[in-house]
Amino acid sequence: MNNISLSAFTSNYKDILEKELKKNVEKLAAPANLKDSMLYSLNAGGKRIRPLLLFATIQAYGKDPLIGLLPAIAIEMIHTYSLIHDDLPSMDDDDLRRGLPTNHKVYGEAIAILAGDALLTYSFQIMANMKQQNIPAETILATIGLLAEAAGAEGMVGGQVADIEGENKTLNQQELEQIHLHKTGKLLEVSIIIGAKLAGANNTEIKQLKQFAYHLGLAFQIRDDILDLEGDEELIGKPIGSDMGNHKSTYPKILTMDGAKSELDLHIRQAKGLLESLPIDSAILEKITDLIAYRNN
Repeated sequence: MNNISLSAFTSNYKDILEKELKKNVEKLAAPANLKDSMLYSLNAGGKRIRPLLLFATIQAYGKDPLIGLLPAIAIEMIHTYSLIHDDLPSMDDDDLRRGLPTNHKVYGEAIAILAGDALLTYSFQIMANMKQQNIPAETILATIGLLAEAAGAEGMVGGQVADIEGENKTLNQQELEQIHLHKTGKLLEVSIIIGAKLAGANNTEIKQLKQFAYHLGLAFQIRDDILDLEGDEELIGKPIGSDMGNHKSTYPKILTMDGAKSELDLHIRQAKGLLESLPIDSAILEKITDLIAYRNN
């Protein structure tokens, strides 16, 4: 079993990731204001959960996590673009993100939109550069396809639309789950599945990891909904109660706070059970699962 602590694993790979994110944007032959806007949101902090899941999945198979560095960069760029656009006045209209003014408050709406566009398109350019690592072309094509599907109309973007359409409506639990399996869950899932594919997982293992990701994604969102009501505003980095202010259905609203916490525990138990039944060293993945369940921001 791998005895590395989660803090050591996180510190190491976050440091590598963040240096590479900065380096990849700085080298672009693009307007300085655009690059500044891209870097402003990329450098605003964050847990880097998606890249860490990718790295941890590869490590669980005994491979070097850094074979997944380029997809990790791409996924974090897509996640960051989605946050920039989510904060816009036409979307959630947020003034703060991670304790800092949102991108459009600093650079204006037009540059914020274009910075998001640039991060999204650049992510696929970076994925294509995997050819320099001697990764088989069919694997590169497969991972690009998976990421595009997870980020687009059938994944995150589709979930965002469903989330907007669900405002001012009373949704049931199944409807809420479908929103968040797409809006939040798909990018978490693809991080794990790309890591598994790069590590050489077989189809049976990938199917089981998808089930793990299903429970992890719902746990992530339930914890978000709980923090929106019970969290520390200073730690979260934005005002609490924003979902209520936007008239969104949430797990505590549908299930009560106690019910939401019970549902969170259920998904975490099921996620861990799936990991334990896989023939991999899942120690870090289990620790990230706990981090998602019990985080305070």
